[in-house]
Amino acid sequence: MFKVAITMNYRLMKNTILIFLLILLDACTTIETTPKNTANICAIFAEKTKWLSYSQTAFEQWDLPIYIQMAIMRQESSFVADARPPRGAFLGIIPTARPTSAYGYAQALDGTWSEYLKNNKLSDAVRDDFADACDFIGWYCHLSYQGLGISKQDTYNLYLAYHEGNTAYKRKSYLNKPWLLEVAKKVSSNAQQYRQQLDNCRN
Repeated sequence: MFKVAITMNYRLMKNTILIFLLILLDACTTIETTPKNTANICAIFAEKTKWLSYSQTAFEQWDLPIYIQMAIMRQESSFVADARPPRGAFLGIIPTARPTSAYGYAQALDGTWSEYLKNNKLSDAVRDDFADACDFIGWYCHLSYQGLGISKQDTYNLYLAYHEGNTAYKRKSYLNKPWLLEVAKKVSSNAQQYRQQLDNCRN
């Protein structure tokens, strides 16, 4: 009787471990891998064959150019699906909380993502899905266009509003952050590079 109990417990434990490993494997395989060459938009779309159609759909919905969507995403997450801000470290060794709730391709905050879902009557969009991230960026830049009058061709100011939030941008919070102004210049430069590359590979 004792041997039978041990055998049953062993089998139960073995099955539990197997199920756990299968769930873990499934979780790992659902996250999209990062493009090999993030500096070239043609190479990105050649590798990620569905991404162009997803970003095109967001363009048709929100009129935000594909190259601006991609430049913002590159800066925010480097195209890492499950990107999060790094944790701090107390005394240099003890992990602390992350500085914000930003997550996913677009680094959308919890509250802003909830607002996006509510305003667009969505229930199944997720931040680590590329298509949803493109749509989110298009939606947020559309809000900046509506509320702040920022042109949808103005990558520099669209990124500042995206990073700071439209309310803080209106207060010109970015003027106290010289480093952010440099980042916005970088995003604008990357967008123009992407635009040229995209024109060439379409031809």
